[in-house]
Amino acid sequence: MTKKIAVIGSGFAGLAAACCLADAGCDVELFEKNSTPGGRARQFSSKGFTFDMGPSWYWMPDVFERFFNKFSKSTADFYQLERLDPSYKIFFSDDLPVDIPASVEKLGEWFDSLEPGSSRQLKAFLDEAAYKYEVGINELVYKPGQSLIEFADLKLIKGVFKLHIFQSMSKYIRKYFKHPKLIQLLEFPVLFLGAMPSKTPALYSLMNYADISLGTWYPMGGMHEIVKAMHQLAISLGVTFHFDTPVEEIHMNAVKAKGLKVKGEIKTFDFIVGGADYHHIEQHLLPEKFRTYDDKYWDTRAMAPSSLIFYLGIDKKLENLSHHNLYFDESFEVHAKEIYEDPKWPSKPLFYVCCTSKTDPTAAPEGMENVFILIPTAPDLSDDESTREKYFEMVMDRMERLTHQKIKDHIIFKKSYAHNDFISDYNAFKGNAYGLANTLKQTALLKPSMKSKKVKNLYYTGQLTVPGPGVPPSLISGQVVAEEILKQVNKK
Repeated sequence: MTKKIAVIGSGFAGLAAACCLADAGCDVELFEKNSTPGGRARQFSSKGFTFDMGPSWYWMPDVFERFFNKFSKSTADFYQLERLDPSYKIFFSDDLPVDIPASVEKLGEWFDSLEPGSSRQLKAFLDEAAYKYEVGINELVYKPGQSLIEFADLKLIKGVFKLHIFQSMSKYIRKYFKHPKLIQLLEFPVLFLGAMPSKTPALYSLMNYADISLGTWYPMGGMHEIVKAMHQLAISLGVTFHFDTPVEEIHMNAVKAKGLKVKGEIKTFDFIVGGADYHHIEQHLLPEKFRTYDDKYWDTRAMAPSSLIFYLGIDKKLENLSHHNLYFDESFEVHAKEIYEDPKWPSKPLFYVCCTSKTDPTAAPEGMENVFILIPTAPDLSDDESTREKYFEMVMDRMERLTHQKIKDHIIFKKSYAHNDFISDYNAFKGNAYGLANTLKQTALLKPSMKSKKVKNLYYTGQLTVPGPGVPPSLISGQVVAEEILKQVNKK
């Protein structure tokens, strides 16, 4: 008998789960509260400018290729990828920006210019990171995190010390390098994982391998092209989409979820996949007695950052900017502490600028620029327009000074996005942007469970469960939850 399955939310995890389940012969319906698919990876256009609303880094191209290969497809069947060179530009406090080259050899030359002999150290560092990537991305993250038996693999047991799970990124990087600029470059990917480098397992140097060795890419047309590809694939596999359709409650029968209440009506299903915010689904759509976790549990979770984002349309071409730009002209440690240890609006934040029109002419009218500015912040902060404007002025002053040009006078489109918007659009717990922090105490079995412990046919996927935050992990999460459901179906 064909199983009827509901998926809540059309982010990367929800779309991936829907595709895999439909491909296995299930009757899949996906419910999305917004009018377009993609979740945080939605896109909007105004005055000739097109903006990706959230994710803007395309790392780990093998993860995307592996997903589409499951359906005898390739990323090239849906979108054109360009490798960025330079990968990104970094603005340091000495007012001398550095282009980070795509070539490892050229990057090694820059390392040597700052710290003689460090190119050899970089090779050794990346060799270890490559092993972690092979084991971490190709084996660990494709496990559902339901039992210790999953990790009783001889290769994993033998390699546990090579993964440096019990060593911090901070100490690990400093074993190899001394120069502060090299340390900043290698610590930056950790900023979005949800903890200080001193509290993040050195396993995550695999992110440096993804950055430096596998490269930074861009799908022409924007990150939303991935969403459009997955949406198109899902439709071809028979998935039914319901947009502008928020789920009102999960309808229960004994210990099973009988269906979903949408638009005042109950639709029955055999299984339900929660691809929207885990906390929202469990705490607001389920009756209390069916919730696995209570308020105290959620309030003590370590969260990855939220963000204050500005989308800007500029009526001229900008100089001294690359596609991706990192502003490290203030203290990394101070900003990180103001996110993770003493949560507050940051005093002198680091920030990131994406200028997609440097690569993609469709992102802005001819002779103009599309600019996306992101400031990582602590979640659960009071968010108002005056605060947003304060930080807008702060980052614009620094951008103008460091790029040696006037920018504010040339803004013809401006939109901001922060905590209140994440809550309104995605029911995001504490207004988070990136999900649950990847700390040692919140890894694998210690994350919120992918399978409800009180409702037999309710599963979760996405950035608040296994394997964690980020686009590739979310894509993997959707595939893993589909496999778990199919195991249960086949067992029956």
